[in-house]
Amino acid sequence: MQALLSAIATMEIPSDACRLFHGRGGLYPGCEQWSLDWYPPVLVLTSFKPVGEDDLSTISAAMSARWSTLATGQALNWVFQCRAEGLADTRLMTGAVPEPHVVTEAGTQYKVHVLRGQNHGLFLDMAEGRRWVRDYVAAHPKTYAFRVLNLFAYTCSFSVVALQAGARHVVNVDMSQGALATGQQNHRLNGIESGVSFLGHDIFKTWGKITRSGPYDLVVLDPPSYQKGSFVATKDYARLVRRLPELLAPGGHALVCLNAPELGTAFLKQHMQEQAPALEFVQRLPNPAAFADVEPERALKVLVYRAPD
Repeated sequence: MQALLSAIATMEIPSDACRLFHGRGGLYPGCEQWSLDWYPPVLVLTSFKPVGEDDLSTISAAMSARWSTLATGQALNWVFQCRAEGLADTRLMTGAVPEPHVVTEAGTQYKVHVLRGQNHGLFLDMAEGRRWVRDYVAAHPKTYAFRVLNLFAYTCSFSVVALQAGARHVVNVDMSQGALATGQQNHRLNGIESGVSFLGHDIFKTWGKITRSGPYDLVVLDPPSYQKGSFVATKDYARLVRRLPELLAPGGHALVCLNAPELGTAFLKQHMQEQAPALEFVQRLPNPAAFADVEPERALKVLVYRAPD
């Protein structure tokens, strides 16, 4: 636990949401269970193993000591979440969590919920993916009718940055009505009132509607690795990527994503070669530096593909 305590003792408090300590990346032997995130003004500590109260007391003391230096006179807000197998525990340790809780990343606002569920509304490791989408869309003339399809949209962060960058229309598809409702709030937070649609459907049962709104200049595929009754990567990814050629406009791009430690880039490339051979591999996007991993193939994979002209 010493590396975590050392990180707390030297941490800063940036204005944007970000990861402060990534034990999961294996760079800190003995601390693989820990991650520490900053969702201003709240620190969120996550453990993937059970934690004793003595350890939590030690961490709490370290948090308080550092906070007294960083923000004299301001309340320390921190949340602890345990994600050990068979155990789910989320606790507000000290302070309070704003409601609504809105954070920023690169000037864009997002609503988050750090006390409810395992996912907080914004995946911090996808920051480079959002940056790439913003830059890619912005590189096209604003008069161009640029269309984006955002599959497994969750809270629609890709949609928000695409529209901010000048996309004409974005179609967001996700089975979770609650996630899409948060996505709608994210658009309103950023002053976006038009050019976007939300389909709360099972993607595999909605291809007709999805196809009719195309073709698309950019398709984002960011499915869960395993979600019972919805998507299992080993079984369903092939079914997903075989649709890309008919969805993409000539010269369009696809962002093909997967966050499954047991499945590397070879898994994605093989499916793309077998199911959509006409699409050309362009690059794998880097993950944020804070998410450095001793085994990059276990980390988030975000691959860029291009359709022929």
